[in-house]
Amino acid sequence: MQAAIALVERYYAAFNVGDMTTFVSLVAENVVHDINEGRREIGRSTFAAFMTQMNTSYAERLSDIVVMANADGTRAASEFIVHGTYLKSDVGLPEARGQTYELPAGAFFEIRDGEIARITNYYSLSQWIAQVGAA
Repeated sequence: MQAAIALVERYYAAFNVGDMTTFVSLVAENVVHDINEGRREIGRSTFAAFMTQMNTSYAERLSDIVVMANADGTRAASEFIVHGTYLKSDVGLPEARGQTYELPAGAFFEIRDGEIARITNYYSLSQWIAQVGAA
């Protein structure tokens, strides 16, 4: 359990300092990434490309991170607050004008062989749109 929590905490620490090399290295080669209200992508290189696109459109920092894991360390969950700035318009979303946003989010993880094998992220897209669309 503690190893799973430590892994997810390292994942978020790398995200928060913008260390995408470490961030991506913590996921399995065949990681399954379930994108919030969207598609499923598979593979570390696909995940890295997704993060490159995200970091072009959004500058985000996470706070109030809480990580939990099951007893055998094969599953973990997290809850946190996303603090962000919308930098560049994303397809199908409102126009980016440097709007800031803050919203609660969560994620579920599957952990296998000391790596993150699945990531499923959740946040309220309608709440995000209300925040950036109103600016």
